[in-house]
Parts: sequence; C-alpha cells; structure tokens
Amino acid sequence: MKGQDQQSWKGRLQGSGYRFTKPREMILEVLSSSKEHLSAESIFLRVHKNYPNIGLTTVYRNLEILVDMGAVSKLHFGDGKASYEFSRQGEKEHHHHLVCQSCHKVIDYVDFMKEEKEFLEKIEKGLSRKYKFKIQDHVIHFHGLCQTCQ
Repeated sequence: MKGQDQQSWKGRLQGSGYRFTKPREMILEVLSSSKEHLSAESIFLRVHKNYPNIGLTTVYRNLEILVDMGAVSKLHFGDGKASYEFSRQGEKEHHHHLVCQSCHKVIDYVDFMKEEKEFLEKIEKGLSRKYKFKIQDHVIHFHGLCQTCQ
C-alpha cells in the first residue's frame, strides 16, 4: 500500500477509535495489492508469510472492523464462503461481478456501457425518492455460467 493510502487509513482508523496495528496494515496491504476476491483463510496465509505471529482469529476480527469502516468489502457469491476485496471508495473503480454457478469463478465487470450507467442512476434516484433513502453504493452480482462451464 502506498504511503499516502497508508496514512489515510491510519487516520480513518484512529478517527474511529482504532489503532493502526501491524495486522491491520498487513491485511490492507494484501487486499490492496490483490486483484482477486480472497477468503479470510487466503488472507491469513498471505499475511502469515511476512508476519508469522498472526492468527486466523485475528484476521477474522480485523476484517470485520475493516468492513465496518468501509476499508474492505465483504462479498457473498453463493458458494457458502465470504470473500473480501479492498474497497476503493471514491475512485472510478466501481464494478459488478459475474459469478459462475458451476466453477465459482468471479469476474469483475467494469466496462459499463453508457446505457447501463444511465439505467442504474435512474433506479437509484427512483428508489431514493420512493423510500426517502440516501443510496451511497450498490453491489450487483450476475449469476450464470462462464465460457468454460457452458
């Protein structure tokens, strides 16, 4: 994780009453440098290589804190396991997921067409008005079969 990002998350953690601990730093580093959706166990194994004193329970506990803060997104793709990814809030990195129901491959879908963006904005505005609800983000998963499994 870049020094500026690290300082930003350090400030956000401290502002929320948490310390910027080595386990939190290492978890954020693993997730911010990965293009994959990682399980808590995968994160643990990657962190453990460089920080052997960490335990799996510590990873789970810190992931929940980071999810609550918005630093990490917790995703469920229907395979019974939670997956995690670094939350790039405020960046133009918004994406949806294509989830294969056979092999559980997850594809990040980022190349939105103009019509898709307009449609989603219209839905968000309509829901916000209808329910007097301020939508801040959304998560969309499309389930089906990847090219290999078809």
